[in-house]
Amino acid sequence: MKLQLLGNIGAVNADGSVMLAGAKVRTALAALVLARGWTVPDSTLSSALWGWNPPETKTAQLYTYMSRLRGLLGPEVELVRRQSGYLLRAEDAVVDVLEFERLAAEGARALRDRHFERAGRQLALSLRLWQGRALADVTEHFANAERPRLEEARAVALEDRLEADLAMGRHRELIPELTGLVHTFPVRERLRAQLMTALYRCDRQSDALAVYHHGRQLLADELGVDPGATLSATYYAVLNNDPALAAPAPGATEAVRIDARGAPSAADAPGSVPAMLPPEVGDFTGRQREATELLRLLPPEHPGGAVDGSTRRPRRFLLTGMAGIGKSTLAVHVAHTAAPAFPDGHLYADLTDGDGSAKDPRRVLVPLLRALGDDAPGSLADAELTELVQRYRTRTAGRALLVVLDNLVSELQLDALLPGGSRSAVIVTSRTHLAATPGIHPVLLEPLRPGESLALLEAVAGPERLVREPDAARDVVTYCAGLPLALRIAGARLAARPRLPMAWLADRLAEPAARLGELRYGGLSVAESMARSARQLDEESLAVLRALPGLGGRPFTTREAAALLGRGPAEAERMLEALADSRLLELPGTDERGWPLYRCPELVRLFADALGGGAPAPAGPSVRPAKSGM
Repeated sequence: MKLQLLGNIGAVNADGSVMLAGAKVRTALAALVLARGWTVPDSTLSSALWGWNPPETKTAQLYTYMSRLRGLLGPEVELVRRQSGYLLRAEDAVVDVLEFERLAAEGARALRDRHFERAGRQLALSLRLWQGRALADVTEHFANAERPRLEEARAVALEDRLEADLAMGRHRELIPELTGLVHTFPVRERLRAQLMTALYRCDRQSDALAVYHHGRQLLADELGVDPGATLSATYYAVLNNDPALAAPAPGATEAVRIDARGAPSAADAPGSVPAMLPPEVGDFTGRQREATELLRLLPPEHPGGAVDGSTRRPRRFLLTGMAGIGKSTLAVHVAHTAAPAFPDGHLYADLTDGDGSAKDPRRVLVPLLRALGDDAPGSLADAELTELVQRYRTRTAGRALLVVLDNLVSELQLDALLPGGSRSAVIVTSRTHLAATPGIHPVLLEPLRPGESLALLEAVAGPERLVREPDAARDVVTYCAGLPLALRIAGARLAARPRLPMAWLADRLAEPAARLGELRYGGLSVAESMARSARQLDEESLAVLRALPGLGGRPFTTREAAALLGRGPAEAERMLEALADSRLLELPGTDERGWPLYRCPELVRLFADALGGGAPAPAGPSVRPAKSGM
């Protein structure tokens, strides 16, 4: 059975086309198919058939149409009544909409991965499934609701196919097609930018500029807006003879990737593609919202063809949060997932020494340059920082690189380590917010929610432990306070002692004075992680941190903190803000007057209480708070 919605509604079985007489029958079939295996309520079907004015006999008529559909489609399709709706089951049927979406998604993915020939092939196949306007002969009510979405998906697939053809150097033969499309869809700016690109590559710069000016006038007259980033970027590229618009080398497809300058990408030069990312954590859990947003923003929109304004701006992201919150884990996970969008390589650098102090940028740049192929004997070790930075920016300019800069301590480290050009993306992790770095997008990581915490504990300790002792598992999660590092340590201890009940660990964590001592296993330690943050504080901030346990775990105001510290409100607020910037305090909201509320996270409060009257222990592998019981 074939079900067709991309044109006139149709059904074809082994005996030929099924006669679907009547717009209501065709509409009912289309609504059931587009539900993709979900039950369609009677109210939804009624709106599709009659809009806002259904007849009084709508239930009986709906039953009649469904009975007629059953008889027409035969045994190959099952139409089931479910409570107050209908469900269409057609597992073996070929549905043109679903096939189009599958092929278009494969083509878009291949385009992102720079496999231009495969992208063009899959996208062309998807577009051949269209036999006219989608839902051509259904009711007006249903067409108005569903057709725009399908037609937009068709337009995007067409633009993607044209992008792949441009990347393969087919600009000359695309000009007639693009000219017609721009006339048909005059306000689709990506099509106009593609036509400008094709004209420019055929030495028709003046015609390309005329296409832009006509579009700009049209947008102003009809919509009252200026051209967007993609069209504007293409205009300036044409105007300035930007090499990014140059035609690719003849015959180049995915076998030889083409960079923004029309030259073979560094990804195809043997031995010159760095792959420095640490191994990904196999049990990565949670952070779906943050990961999804980063993966949406990281890659360039269009790897070949017309210039996109978003690709001409650096993409820089700062993951920040308290010690142990999972910044590095998320950065590495996202980097591995996004890696195919960066064919010129992936760089990674840890910016701290073992004691948490900042590494000299020179010590970071030398291995990065060697990974980029700058490994002349003796030329790096004795070079000054200025020379290393220049060489680094020269090596990275024009390349599509993904750079992960982990555990940033000082803003002074960052400037020297940002790659040249705008094709690279950078992910920075830091426990502090960067106030003086323009153009960086902050992502604040907060403690995991209880459900995410349970999922992480299950991934590390094993699901059977949580099934046997759900109450003890909830207690462990509560004591870990949503901190991924604490949850990993707890899970690792349980996995290492499979015969001990989870209640054993829950009981040991229940005692606040001993909790940080229990959250330590192998080379992992919550106390040591927090001590690294405390070592970055000045004496004044450290004194405030020691005093905060006196306010308990509840939110408190600046005035309460001022009274505890014996300082004025303005001075107390300055001190609290310094700790908040270091992610040692949370800001859960404001009081009734709109003043900020602060709160000391549970594990930070235990750490501060354990410090007693002394400063954090000196650097070393075994730093333990004085009252932790370790």
